[in-house]
Amino acid sequence: MLAVRWYLRYGLSYRDVEELLAERGVEVDHVTIYRWVQRFTPLLIDAARPCQHAAGDRWFVDETYVKLAGRWRYVYRAIDQFGQVIDVLVSQKRDRAATRRFFTRALGQAPRPAEVTTDRAQAYPRVLDELLPSACHVLEKYANNPIESDHGRLKSRLRPMRGLKQLRCARVITTGHAFIQNIRRGHYELGVEERVNLRVLAAFNELTLAI
Repeated sequence: MLAVRWYLRYGLSYRDVEELLAERGVEVDHVTIYRWVQRFTPLLIDAARPCQHAAGDRWFVDETYVKLAGRWRYVYRAIDQFGQVIDVLVSQKRDRAATRRFFTRALGQAPRPAEVTTDRAQAYPRVLDELLPSACHVLEKYANNPIESDHGRLKSRLRPMRGLKQLRCARVITTGHAFIQNIRRGHYELGVEERVNLRVLAAFNELTLAI
């Protein structure tokens, strides 16, 4: 859990985590750390789900990019007005099918929003009319700045990785990053009594017992 927490929380490579563990007398290969992250991150997210706060009724949705096996892929992300990351989806394409898949997933994890802010991509109006016909769709210039600024945190975390190789790996890392971000921002009933710089540690201590 220490290795997984370090990797998800800080801008470290698997080899960086290997070295930090070695300084503490724990000899483990970086490939093993990779396997731990891939195996335990989804389990931690599932264990924490009952403790997650309900998302707000205003969503900000946008896509960013991630390099996967040398090719650029799309990362759909949504946050609410409180900064909680609602969902993340890594997709090979940026089209109506991917947009529909993202919103379907997000609506399975959060209450239906009253307002959705997006850019002017053509897929959004059609998908929102289909899945959220009663929601107000905002397209004003600069209105989507909250999610566009939030992308920067994910980009900072991905930078030390020097490119991802597999779609499954990208999905685990992007959702794991969102998970850690939500814990630090107080969107879970986990470690909420601790200071921000101790909140992730306290949450992982609680979740370790659950899995």
